[in-house]
Amino acid sequence: MFEQIFKNIDDVLWKEAGCSSELDYTEQSSWMLFLKYLDDLEIERSMEAELVGREYHFIIADKHRWSSWAAPKKADGSFDHDNALTGDDLIAYVDGEFFPYLKGFKERASSPHTIEYKIGQIFGEIKSKFQSGYSLRDALELMDQLRFRSQQEKHELSHLYEAKIKNMGNARRNGGEYYTPRPLIRAMIRVTRPKIGETVYDGACGSAGFLCETHDYLRYGEDGPGTENGNGINLTVDQLRTLQTRTFYGKEKKSLPFVMAIMNLILHGIDAPNIIHTNTLAENFADVQEKFSRFSGSVFSI
Repeated sequence: MFEQIFKNIDDVLWKEAGCSSELDYTEQSSWMLFLKYLDDLEIERSMEAELVGREYHFIIADKHRWSSWAAPKKADGSFDHDNALTGDDLIAYVDGEFFPYLKGFKERASSPHTIEYKIGQIFGEIKSKFQSGYSLRDALELMDQLRFRSQQEKHELSHLYEAKIKNMGNARRNGGEYYTPRPLIRAMIRVTRPKIGETVYDGACGSAGFLCETHDYLRYGEDGPGTENGNGINLTVDQLRTLQTRTFYGKEKKSLPFVMAIMNLILHGIDAPNIIHTNTLAENFADVQEKFSRFSGSVFSI
C-alpha cells in the first residue's frame, strides 16, 4: 500500500542538495515520519476522548500541528496549496521556529518516560537537512499520504522502515554498524526465549533491531506479525502495559541510530521507548547493576 510512497520520498531526497547518502535519506524520512505518526496518534486519542465525553489536550500546539504547516486541508479534505508554506518561508519556519519548539519539550516534559520527553530528545539530536523549501514541500505532501490508523498499516510501515534501515546498512560509509541481519536476531531470541516480566536490555542498540524483534516475539509469537499465525497472543491489560512501558531498554551513543531506534520501536507499537542517548562504555558498571536490581523479573541482555 505504501511502498511506492516511500520510493517517491527517496526520489525527492535524492534530488535534494542537503542529502547525499542513504544515511541522510533515512534520517530525514525519520523525523517527518515521526511527526506524521504523532499527528495520527493525537487524532486517534482525541476521537477516543470525545466518545467518552472527555476533553483532549493536544501535545502539539495548534500552530505547529501537522495539519497547520505540513499538510493544510480545505473544507472538502483536498490539499490547500494556497495556505501551505513553501520555498524559503518553509525552510525559515522549520529551522528557526518549529525545530526549536519541539526541542523544548525535553525541558517541559513531566517525566523521561513520556512521549513529550521523546519529542524533545529526537529534535534535540536531529535537524532538517533540506536546503530547498520546494523539495521539503514535495516530501511533506508524500508523507501525508501515509497512515497509522490500523494495525495492518502500522505493520506495513514498520516493514518498510526496516527495509530502509537495511538499505542504509548496505550503503557505503558506516551504515552497516547500525543494522544486524534479522535472521540472526530471530535465532538468538528463539534460543534465549524471553518472557513477559523479564527486562530486555541492549547497551548498544543501534536502530533497535534486537528490541523490535523481541517485542514482536513476545506480542505475536514466533511467526511474527502479519502472518497467518501471527495475529497476536492473548495478553492481559497488565501484560500489555508491561510490554509497553517496563520491558525494553536501550542505550545508543550516536545521534542518527538513536533517533532511528525510537522511530523503529514506535512503529512496533511502543509509544514512548526507553532509549537513552549515551555511551554505555563510559558509565560505571556498578551504577548500571544497581539500577537493574530495581526492575522486576530477570534481565535478558543482548
